[in-house]
Amino acid sequence: MVKKVSLSGKQLTLAQIADHYKDVESAIRLYYSPSTADPMRFAGYSFREMSDELELRLAEEDLLNVFSLLSAIEAWFRVDTELRVRKKLKDALSDRVRKVYKQKGKYMSLEDDIFTAWSDCGFLPKAVISDLKGAFKFRHWLAHGRYWTPKLGQRYDYHSVYDLALDVAGGIPPF
Repeated sequence: MVKKVSLSGKQLTLAQIADHYKDVESAIRLYYSPSTADPMRFAGYSFREMSDELELRLAEEDLLNVFSLLSAIEAWFRVDTELRVRKKLKDALSDRVRKVYKQKGKYMSLEDDIFTAWSDCGFLPKAVISDLKGAFKFRHWLAHGRYWTPKLGQRYDYHSVYDLALDVAGGIPPF
């Protein structure tokens, strides 16, 4: 018997991630604002140097939030998979997921098993699944320390991945 995952219920919502993104971006901008910046911290900085460092901090925060969004998307799919298995739903996707789950359990591949099942069963458009697979290549790059030059085919940032998350959220049924 395959051991089931103990669901924590602690996954983040899109609204929580969006609020965090806005709050931290505002805080970073305020921190680097010439009118409020700590004079000791930025002693000897030119306006250009402060501006360049601000852009570096915002870019890093963008990447961290992309990672958070993609982690939330993975959680949606993994929780959906667990619930389809537990509830023994009778639609094509649930049947497909249960068959793979019996073999692999919680070790099902997100890209190879879960995304493919969603695509083959028509629960999300193939274009969205393709975009997800590309975005998760980006996430792997982020998660593994960014030490190689990724071959992605497009640029990922907070706003593009948030839009992708909205596309996905509309296709995942509430349980």
